[in-house]
Amino acid sequence: MAVKKSQIYSSLWKSCDALRGGMDASQYKDYILTLLFLKYVSDRSLSDPNAQIIVPEGCHFSDMLKLKGSKDIGEEIDKIIAKVAETNGLGGVIDNAKFNDPTKLGDGKDMVDRLSKLMEIFSRPELDFRKNRAEGDDILGDAYEYLMRHFATESGKSKGQFYTPSEVSRIMAKVVGIDATATRQNTIYDPTCGSGSLLLKANDAAPDGLSIYGQEKDVATFALARMNMVIHNSADAELWRENTLSKPHHKGPDGKLKQFDFVVANPPFSDKAWSTGFDAANDEFGRFAYGTPPAKNGDYAYLMHVLASIKSTGKAVVVMPHGVLFRGNAEAEIRRGLIKRGYIKSIIGLPANLFFGTGIPACLIVLDKQHAAARTGIFMIDASKSFVKDGNKNRLREQDVHKIIDIFQNSTEIDGYSRMVPLAEIGKNDGNLNIPRYIDGSEAEDLQDIEAHLKGGIPVRDVDALQEYWAVMPGLRDDLFGPGDRPGYLTAKVEPNEVRATIHAHPEFEAFAAKVRGIFFEWRDTNIDLMRTFDEGDHPAGLIHSLSEDLLARFREAPLIDAYDAYQHIMTYWSEVMQDDAYQITAEGWPVAKVLRELIKDADGKFTEDPDLILGSGRSAKKLKAEVIPPALIVARYFSKEQAEIEALESKAEDFGRQVEELEEEHAGEDGLLAEAKTDADKLTIASVKARIKVIKSDADAADERTVLQKWNALAASQKEAERAAKQAQAALNAMVAAQYANVTDADAKALVVEDKWIASLSGSIDDELDRAAQMLTTRLKALTKRYALPMPVLNDAVTKLEAKVVEHLKCMGFAP
Repeated sequence: MAVKKSQIYSSLWKSCDALRGGMDASQYKDYILTLLFLKYVSDRSLSDPNAQIIVPEGCHFSDMLKLKGSKDIGEEIDKIIAKVAETNGLGGVIDNAKFNDPTKLGDGKDMVDRLSKLMEIFSRPELDFRKNRAEGDDILGDAYEYLMRHFATESGKSKGQFYTPSEVSRIMAKVVGIDATATRQNTIYDPTCGSGSLLLKANDAAPDGLSIYGQEKDVATFALARMNMVIHNSADAELWRENTLSKPHHKGPDGKLKQFDFVVANPPFSDKAWSTGFDAANDEFGRFAYGTPPAKNGDYAYLMHVLASIKSTGKAVVVMPHGVLFRGNAEAEIRRGLIKRGYIKSIIGLPANLFFGTGIPACLIVLDKQHAAARTGIFMIDASKSFVKDGNKNRLREQDVHKIIDIFQNSTEIDGYSRMVPLAEIGKNDGNLNIPRYIDGSEAEDLQDIEAHLKGGIPVRDVDALQEYWAVMPGLRDDLFGPGDRPGYLTAKVEPNEVRATIHAHPEFEAFAAKVRGIFFEWRDTNIDLMRTFDEGDHPAGLIHSLSEDLLARFREAPLIDAYDAYQHIMTYWSEVMQDDAYQITAEGWPVAKVLRELIKDADGKFTEDPDLILGSGRSAKKLKAEVIPPALIVARYFSKEQAEIEALESKAEDFGRQVEELEEEHAGEDGLLAEAKTDADKLTIASVKARIKVIKSDADAADERTVLQKWNALAASQKEAERAAKQAQAALNAMVAAQYANVTDADAKALVVEDKWIASLSGSIDDELDRAAQMLTTRLKALTKRYALPMPVLNDAVTKLEAKVVEHLKCMGFAP
C-alpha cells in the first residue's frame, strides 16, 4: 500500500513516545533522527544503485531488526552505526547518539524493551522508503522537517535555535532572488546553518538545486545538518563544523572569505560571546569596515559577515531581531554606513513568537550588492499581524507566505502593510529603520459621534466607511438606511436583529454571491480534467501548485473576497486531506481509491487508526479503513434511499425519546407518579416500570399512576424498537457500502474523489467566505444601529419616568422623599 504522509508522521511520533520518558526532546531527537537516517539509507541502498551512502554487509536495517529482544541490542546497534560511519566518513555525525547508554535508555530489560519497540516501529510498512521519492515530491524530507519542527517546539528556548520555520525559509529563498534561472553553478551559503533546513528550502527554489555551503559550530546540530543533506539528496554539500566568526572555513585561493551568489542566515539573536576567539577590531578578513559591533551584542557581527560573503552581484537575507533597526551608538553607525551605500534592499517585519529560540519579534533584512549604487529607497513590509496561533507559538499561514513574496517581488505598496521608503526620509530620521516610523499598521480607531449620541441618527461618515460593500451592492445601502432629520446623519430602516436576514435576501447580495461562485465554477471547469487525469507517477507538488495558483489568480477579481483567503482554503485542504489522496494515487494509480482495508492491532493490542466502517459487533467486528473514498461519499452516491430510511428511524427514536423525557420531567419528581418506579440508582428502566405496574395492578387508588407508567413503558419500548431497527438498518447499509467498494470503476472513483470530495469541499469553503463577508457587514451595521438607537433625550426621558415610578413606590411605602 502507498505511503501517506500522515501515516509516516504518526509512526515517527510513536517512536518519540517510546523514548520520551527517559530524556528531554533535545536528547531523544538525536536517537530518532539517527534511526530515521539509517532506515532511509538502508532502504535506498536496496533500491537505488546510485545511492549516496554505502551500507556495508551486515549493517542494513534488517540486520538491526534481528537484534530485537537481544540482551546486547544497544551495543550491537552502536557497532552497526560505527561501521556505517567509518565506511562513509560520517564519524562524529551519525554516531553521537549512543544506543548502549543506560543513563538514557534504562538498564537491562528496560533498554532491551525500549530499543526493541523502536526497531518494531521503524519496520512498519509506512516507513519503507524504497519508493518514497517522486521527482519534486519528497515524503521523507517532509517527515524529517516535521520532526525538526516538533523537536524545536519541545526543546525550549535555549535549545530550539537549530531550526528555522519552513514558512520563513521559503520566504527567504524567494526574497533572496532564487528563481527558475538559478543553476547548480550558483552558490548558496549559510554561515550559521543549524540543522540545514534553511539551506535546503532555499536549494529547493532552484529547478536543479544549487551548490551548497554552510558552517555550524554546535556538534550535535552539525550532525543533524549532515544527515539532513543526505536525506534530501544533497550529500555533496560542503558543510564545516567550526565557529563562523572566529574561524570561517570557506575561503578563496587568496585566503580571503569565499563569496557566494546567495547567502541566507538565521544567526543566534544578540550573541554575547560573538567575539570569542578573535580580535574583531583587527579582523583579518576586514568584515567590520563600517564599525565594530558592541562587545555584548553580535547581531551586526553576523550581518557584516554575511555582507562580506556575497559577491558584487550577490544577494542575502538574514533573520535579525528588531533592535538592529533602531539601536544607537556603534550599531547606529554601522546601520548608517549600510544605508548610505545602498546595501539594504528591503526590511520585512515578521510576527512575534515565530521562532523557536525566542519569543521576540524578528525581521528579515534583504541585502543586495548588485543594485546598491542605484538604490533610492528601502522597501518595507509590516507582516507582523499575519499569522495563526499554533500551540504555544505563532505560525505563518500559506496565504501569509504567498502575500509577502508577491508584495516583495512586485514592490506593491499597500496602506498599513508595505511601502517604498525614500532614503531621504530615512536620513531625516538619522538612519532609524524601525518599521512603525514609516508604516502605520494600527487599526483605525472607531470614533464615537457625540452629536449622534445626543440627537440620534447614524453618522453618514460611518456608513460611507463601508464603501467597498456599497460599491458592490449600492441598492442594499438604500434599503438599509434612509435620510436622517438633519444633514450628515441617516436613519436605520431595519432593526438590528433583522440586518443579517435582509442582507442575505437582498438581490444584490445574491448577485454578488453568484458572481463569486461563478469564479469558483470557472476554476473548477478549467481544472477538473487536470484532477481527473492525475495518475500514477505524476507529481503531487505540481498538481497543488497549478490548482492553487490558478485559484489565487482568479479570485484576485472577486469582489469583497480576499484572494489570499481563498488560496488559504485550498492549501489547508491540501495539507489536511488532499495531499494524502494525491500521494496514494501517484504511488498506485486510481485503483487505490477503491481500497477498503481491515485494521489490525499493533503489538500493544491497539488500533493505530480510527475505523471508517465497522462490520458486525463485539470482538468479532471488522474495523475497516477507506484509503481515499470515505464511506459517506459511497452512501451519498449509491445508497441515499437507505440512508434516508435510517435517518427517519433515528428521528423516530429521538421523538419517542423526547416524549419519554417530557413525561419524566412532569412525573418523575419526588412526589410524582413515576417516583416509585425508579431503581436504586434513581433511574427509570423498562424493567423497573414493569415491576411497579405489577405491584399496583389491583390497586384501584393507583389508576392515575398506572396510566402514566403504562404510557412511559409504551413510549420507552417504541424508542428501543426504533433504535434497534435503525441499528439493524445501519449494519445492513454498512455491509452494502463495504461490498460497493469492489464495484466502483475507475471512472466512478474519479467522480467520487474529484467531484464529490475535493471540489465539493472547496466549494463549501468558498460559501464560508461569502458568509464571512456578509457577517462582517452585519456585525458593523448592527453595532452602529445599536450604538445610536437611544440618543440622550430618550435616555433622559426614560430616567425621568423611572425616577417618578420610584418616588411613587416610596410614597406607597410611607416614605416621602
